[in-house]
This record gives sequence, C-alpha cells and structure tokens, in this order.
Amino acid sequence: MSPRLIGPLLALLSFGLYATHDAVVKLLGGSYSPIQIVFFSVLFAFPLATLLLMQEKSAATLRPVNPGWVALRTVAAVATGVSGFYAFTVLPLAEAYALIFASPLLITVLSIPILGESVGRHRWAAVLVGLFGVMVVLRPGATALTLGHAAALMAALGHATASVISRKIGNQERGVVMVLYPMMVNVVLMGCLLPSVYVPMPLVDLGLTAVIAGLGFTAGLIIITAFRQSDAAVVAPMHYSQILWAALYGWLFFDETGDTATWIGAGIIIASGLYVVLREAGGASENSPVLKARTRLETGTSPRIAAAIRARAAQMPPGYQALANRDKRQ
Repeated sequence: MSPRLIGPLLALLSFGLYATHDAVVKLLGGSYSPIQIVFFSVLFAFPLATLLLMQEKSAATLRPVNPGWVALRTVAAVATGVSGFYAFTVLPLAEAYALIFASPLLITVLSIPILGESVGRHRWAAVLVGLFGVMVVLRPGATALTLGHAAALMAALGHATASVISRKIGNQERGVVMVLYPMMVNVVLMGCLLPSVYVPMPLVDLGLTAVIAGLGFTAGLIIITAFRQSDAAVVAPMHYSQILWAALYGWLFFDETGDTATWIGAGIIIASGLYVVLREAGGASENSPVLKARTRLETGTSPRIAAAIRARAAQMPPGYQALANRDKRQ
C-alpha cells in the first residue's frame, strides 16, 4: 500500500468510529437525557485520560497560564458536548451532521478576532456559500425550526470557539490542563444536574456509555496517527465521510432516509468547507485554524489526544521529538 494512502485510510477509520460513537449517543438518547449520557461517558473516560497523562513528567501545577482563555474554552467545550449529544438524539443523524459541518466556516470567522487572522475574499465567499447551505438545510418558513436545530448550530459554534482558542494558547498551556479542565467541569456540572433527570440504567445501557468513551478515545488515537502519516490537507477532508456513516446508521437503526433539502444543503456546506481547507493548505492562512482543528467536535467528554501528545513531546527522545513537531505543524 502506498504510504500516501495510510493517513487518509486511518482518518476514514477514525471518523467511522466517531460516527459509531454518535450513533450510540442517539440510541441512548431515546431513553436518557443528554446530561446523563454526558456524565457517565465522561466518568468512564477519566481512567483512559489518566493512563495517558500519567506519562507526563514535567514538574508544574494545573494552574493555567491563560485562565480567561482556558475558562472560555472549557465553557465552549462543555456547551458543545451537551448540545451535540442533544442534537444527535432528536435530529436525524445526517441533518445533525450537516449543521455541525458548518464549524470550519465559523472557525474561519472567529480566527479574525481571536487569532488576528486575515481572511481574503475567497474564504469569505466560501463562508457565505456555506451559510446559504445551512439555510437550505433549515428551510426557515417551510419547516418548523426546533431546539434540536439550535443545539446542532450551538455545537458547531462551541467547537469552533474551542478550536480557535486552542490554536491561540496551545503552545503556552500544558496538555494536561487542556485535557482535564473540560472533563472535570463536565463531571461536576452534569453531576449537579443529574438528580433532576436521572433514570435508572440497566447494565447494558451503562456499558454503552463506556463504549462511547472507548470509541472517542480510540478514534482520537487513530486520527493523530493519520495526521502524522499524511499532510493535514489530505486527512482533514475525511471528516466529511461521517455523513455517509450517518446515512447508513440512520437507515439501519433509526428508520431515517433524509430529504432532498438536507442532502443538497449538506453538499453545499461540505463543498464550502473543503474550499476553506484547500485555501489554507495553499498558504492563504497564517494560522491554518481549520486544518489544525483536528475537525472533530471538542466536547469535553473524552481526552484530547493531540494535546496530551504535545505535552509529552519534551520528554521524548530526539527522534520522536521530530515526529511530534511534525504533528504540531500539521
């Protein structure tokens, strides 16, 4: 197999696992509140995060260097988790993905005030086209807009905010801070809200929340390997393969077929997002915030593998440091 194919194929596998993760969320969402699902999935993710972060040997505290930015990123990640889980629960999977796929366009917009990014007319045009695609999916006036639609857009905005902040402070903050703060806040906040929504879970359903944690962790490891094997411009577009998994899972398990407007709107959003990726890969962006966002929702429900790997780079042998630096550049 050509080495150039390894990265994209690994990315397809990773995003297939992420789509399975979201399908399990939807399955559980028929019986339980997103608050309960988030709480138990984060609880099961903590041992995985601990195993990963135990290897960090730098002597430092958990105090953030940029407390304001870390707090805002944490709020954005927590909001993304709850709203994303809710959107997957109440919307057809393909429709939820179509709206969440607007996040690269929002990253482009937010990179202006947060990163000082200069966005030219080509990427502005892509953003406007993508927003038109969102309107095609929503069809305001033709169909009723629900809380699920608002939640999907909130997830896209929250992910965009968390991603751009990560680009701004990622070189200054310890990886353990970036990983643990959203997870800790999720456990505390969702734990406080849990009594108001709690429904007893049989062992099988509790096990499915552990599956969610395992899928998120495994997919994260695979996508980082994919970015190491191939250029980000080749790997990042594989993110959109989730719409195919959404169509398959929706048809097999949830009796969803999707309508014409959803597929047309999704196509417009995906095309505009791909254009932004290609522009960044071609040097139109100084910070490349979309390419470096890893393109997966930052939900605070599973450890962010990239942050942990960067945090350990200083302890790696010289040969491995070069590999970690390559990952950081991509």
